[in-house]
Amino acid sequence: MIENFWRDEHTKAGYDYLYTPHIAKLDVWRRSGHTEYYDAMFPPLELEGLEFELKPMNCPFHIMVYNSRQHSYRDLPLRYAELGTVYRYERSGVLHGLLRVRGFTQDDAHIFCRGDQLEDEIIGVVRLACRLFTAFGFEDYDIYLSTRPERYVGSLEDWNKAEAALEEALKAAGLPYRVDVGEGVFYGPKIDIKVKDVLKRAWQCTTVQLDFTLSERFDLKYIGEDGKEHRPFMIHRALLGSLERFFGLLIEQFNGNFPLWLAPVQVEVIPIAERHHEYALKLDALLKDNKIRSHVDLRREKINYKIREAEHQKVPLLLVVGDKEVAANFASLRIHGQGDKGRVDVAEFLAKVKQLNDNKSLTVNF
Repeated sequence: MIENFWRDEHTKAGYDYLYTPHIAKLDVWRRSGHTEYYDAMFPPLELEGLEFELKPMNCPFHIMVYNSRQHSYRDLPLRYAELGTVYRYERSGVLHGLLRVRGFTQDDAHIFCRGDQLEDEIIGVVRLACRLFTAFGFEDYDIYLSTRPERYVGSLEDWNKAEAALEEALKAAGLPYRVDVGEGVFYGPKIDIKVKDVLKRAWQCTTVQLDFTLSERFDLKYIGEDGKEHRPFMIHRALLGSLERFFGLLIEQFNGNFPLWLAPVQVEVIPIAERHHEYALKLDALLKDNKIRSHVDLRREKINYKIREAEHQKVPLLLVVGDKEVAANFASLRIHGQGDKGRVDVAEFLAKVKQLNDNKSLTVNF
């Protein structure tokens, strides 16, 4: 559900999707500067006399896709997105369930653009991140401008320009922010959005990094309106960050009681007796045909036990069917945490659930 929603939103925002390898020759990471400046890499693998490295980031692969053909100024901006698995050698003492792991899926993307497009692209990324957080029920977050760290590549002049560009974008978007001194990455400054969980702990999810270094290291070019070669600007960005970490935050945020559109099972169909199984199975098939995640409980258990089990599993919607429901082509609706809502017409129920799903509603009202 999370990934499908993520893809839909990125399609609307004009991104193309990539799938890149899990390893590359160590020379790639030497060229990018990761071997010298990034400390969380796994030891290299030696295969057939060559050294390979598990990817800690997706950047070089997206750069290679960009460099696979010549680009005109008319092609830009190019937005490449990937749900890419990356590997970080975190020390055992800092591992923390889903919230901090050594291999995770990052909702990564890289934008290649002209200088005159830079501000609009940064604003677009930050606003997309805020839309995603709102859809998932996160309203409490802080935005930071993270500046030059002690160890960095590139000139001081380039760093100052990059920091100024990010700051101007935040001001133009009218977003409040704080300056986080020295917390940028080695190849450029960044904007960080830290989401607060139900315990008010801050977790970094979104990062928007302006990079002028890798463009030079990998010799990125486009042909400008003047017919000459120019260097594109490169924006690294992740919005939800680690999907594993974000899912852990969602579990805590909702206490496992997910809103309808996110619930693994949205509707539990509960027949009262065995003679109602056929109708329950038809109802279950109809729900699935309408892309509603449903399950039918055919166990030989008492109805109150089945209802209690479904409530314990925090299934948002329960449809109970017996003789009266079969005869009238209806179902009795129960909403988790709200109790019995009486009989509902099946067609009207389907339309309402689809509406709630489409609107990404955080509450259920019938």
